[in-house]
Amino acid sequence: MSANKRPLSPFMIGPYYKPQMTSVLSITHRATGAGLVVGTLLLVYWLAAAALGPEAYKHAQAVIGSMLGQLFLFLWTWALFYHMANGIRHLFWDAGYGFEMKDAEKSGRWVVSSSIILTVLCWLIAGS
Repeated sequence: MSANKRPLSPFMIGPYYKPQMTSVLSITHRATGAGLVVGTLLLVYWLAAAALGPEAYKHAQAVIGSMLGQLFLFLWTWALFYHMANGIRHLFWDAGYGFEMKDAEKSGRWVVSSSIILTVLCWLIAGS
């Protein structure tokens, strides 16, 4: 009996497995969900600082208003819109639509592009 040279698992990234758009979007959906938890903790920190008084609020504003804080808020906003758009995609899947590979690819591109557009629009509107 000759040894089979094929990989045992599709999760062996490298020469055996090429990530597909649907798998990358699924992993990103999970990562953005975790990122939303962290961002929500930052929101709770900001609200608690507002409730604790002017000094605590001033400190929170300095943290959130810093370059790193603004970058984090931008990424958190993108994660929120990505997670929402992909959630809508999943609702269509739950209804039985969009399972064909071409439809899954098209809806995946829609999720990515709409999350970027909505994030930029949100920051443009909020900044004005």
